[in-house]
Amino acid sequence: MPFLPKRRAALLAAACLPLPCLVQPARAQPAEAPLSVPEVAVMGSAPSLTSPDAAAAAARLREVPGNVSVVPAEEIRIRAGVTTLRDVLEYAPGVFAQPKWGEDTRLSIRGSGLARNSHLRGVQLTQDGIPLNQADGSGDFQELDPLTFGHVEVLRGANAFGLGSATLGGVLNFVTPTGRSDPGAVLRGEAGSYGFRRAQAAYGVAAGGFDAWASLSTLSQDGFRRHSQGDSRRFNGNIGWQVTDDIETRLYYGYNHIEQRIPGTLTRARALSDPRAAAAANLLGDYQRRIESNRVGSRTTWRIAPGAVLEGGASFVHRELDHPIFQYIDQRSDDVNGFARLTLEGEAAGLRNRLVLGGTAGLGATDNHRYLNIGGHAGRLTASSSDRARTGTVFVQDTLYLLPGLGLVAGVQLGEAYRASRDRFLADGDQSGSASYRYANPILGAVWDVTRNAQAFANLSWATEPPTISDLVPLAARGFSALRAQRARTVEIGTRGRQGGLEWEVAAYRADLRNEIQLFDPTGTGASFALNAARTVHQGVEAALAWTVLRGILATGGGDSLVLRQAYAFNDFRFDGDPRYGDNQLPGAPRHLYRAELRYRHPAGATLAPTVEGVPQGLFADNANTARTNPYAILGLRAGWDFDNGLSVFAEGRNLTNKRYISSASVAPVATPASALFEPGFGRSVYGGVQFRF
Repeated sequence: MPFLPKRRAALLAAACLPLPCLVQPARAQPAEAPLSVPEVAVMGSAPSLTSPDAAAAAARLREVPGNVSVVPAEEIRIRAGVTTLRDVLEYAPGVFAQPKWGEDTRLSIRGSGLARNSHLRGVQLTQDGIPLNQADGSGDFQELDPLTFGHVEVLRGANAFGLGSATLGGVLNFVTPTGRSDPGAVLRGEAGSYGFRRAQAAYGVAAGGFDAWASLSTLSQDGFRRHSQGDSRRFNGNIGWQVTDDIETRLYYGYNHIEQRIPGTLTRARALSDPRAAAAANLLGDYQRRIESNRVGSRTTWRIAPGAVLEGGASFVHRELDHPIFQYIDQRSDDVNGFARLTLEGEAAGLRNRLVLGGTAGLGATDNHRYLNIGGHAGRLTASSSDRARTGTVFVQDTLYLLPGLGLVAGVQLGEAYRASRDRFLADGDQSGSASYRYANPILGAVWDVTRNAQAFANLSWATEPPTISDLVPLAARGFSALRAQRARTVEIGTRGRQGGLEWEVAAYRADLRNEIQLFDPTGTGASFALNAARTVHQGVEAALAWTVLRGILATGGGDSLVLRQAYAFNDFRFDGDPRYGDNQLPGAPRHLYRAELRYRHPAGATLAPTVEGVPQGLFADNANTARTNPYAILGLRAGWDFDNGLSVFAEGRNLTNKRYISSASVAPVATPASALFEPGFGRSVYGGVQFRF
């Protein structure tokens, strides 16, 4: 298909009205409802076995007895300036993803990884189902290019059980396009405030049993804050071979070259009075993060027989990190990740049954050096180590349908993890150490088609999260820590569905944690160390609503619509009888987060959407609950036009009132007015772009 016709674009838009596209019950929709994602997918080419599209993902996730979402590419590509996970996941409730600087993000799902002030812990990132995180569970966001997402799957908490995840936050699976899903060429250019410039060229082709897709993109920006300029170049591509109608294999390659300066955190007062400022230490030390990575992977799907599917994949990633901060960090790491999964669908005792067996494995090695930071250059060696990590899981999960619309789910996951660091710089003593962790995580759940268009679900699950190498060997401490793995027991109940012009996704959950990895100051000197909290509680509500307010407003003969999309998260994360902090709230995430968009769509291809983001209570930045950010509401406006010839133009204005606010904060045990913990939110900015498909 040479370009995206206006009719098909309108159908895709109708399919993606919810926020994001809600996972609907597996029943047929009423005739008067907009086309669902599966109905739209039928209009395209035959789907790939190894890389299912958003429709197939939604169908699969209907089996999950918990809150899951699918974000389609159309919700990403129709906007300008989409660079961070916040932009991608803004209408996935329960996902707290706030920009820090450049493309970096503070990410937490259901309160996961709140004590991690840099990089990632508590959420498993996967690309095309293959883990992206390092073998110890840590990760980095900047290697993800939003323009290469065919769709994103959000599996919160234990709802990612079938992917082998054992984390509190669950899994974000980023699925790349293929030559079958995205044939033809795409040329795209964007520009905006603070020196933002981005370009992409992508091409997909399918012929016989082969298909291929590739994307090359570049991005540069001066940054809203001083000392936050960055440049990146990325390549992503894959080649698929359908050996037979039932066997397909696909090879992936990704390359990232990222150079990003780091402006640092500020005191609360300065973050609000001079939000474009950079921290003095960051300027003096020329703080930066430079990443170069190469990733190769493979994934194969084999439909062995009707109702039996075997999937497997593996990847190898080599990363080089040059990271001058308070010391100059020089790391070279290699990680191998793999998975295997067998799905058997049939009958048991005359009842429909679905059995999934699988496993994941990760092996990683890091050559780690630290030096004095002399103005952004490496000085005298201060530390050197060889770090090793291994994490593996095996799992089995069974869904038995007692009634055609009522499935009971039971499963167990067994895991083993190993962490080790061998000290090679012995001038300050031997800080070598190692630790092993073994665990079992059961799950029980149910999913019920209450009506033709509505589902209810519930589950009780356990999750175990071993510490990462950086938790065990912190930069600011000596020795190998004796951290225990954190363990959570979560109960969840919710509903999703569609009725007329209303679509919804609502879930309530409570997780009781033991040994959550948090930051404490055991010495009373103001230094922060990763230690185990005795008991903590994470509970909340995740709600998304899409309401078609009006139809047939301006267009002759109807066909236009006005849709209100909303996402709300209530986060109650707290200590539970801590000896020092009592029942204080855990720092790092706001108690309430609300986003909304009122989108008008015309069948000629035009869209216009004012937006709002509101945090009525600022988040705490310390365990003592003495410092918090300010409440805020920021307004935006989005517009676009899709033409029949494959041309699209789009623009977006953000924070139009130029509100000064704090978008995220690092956390500490105790904060004072002099504590530099706060990341200012971006000021008023405007972005525009053009895309041409042919």
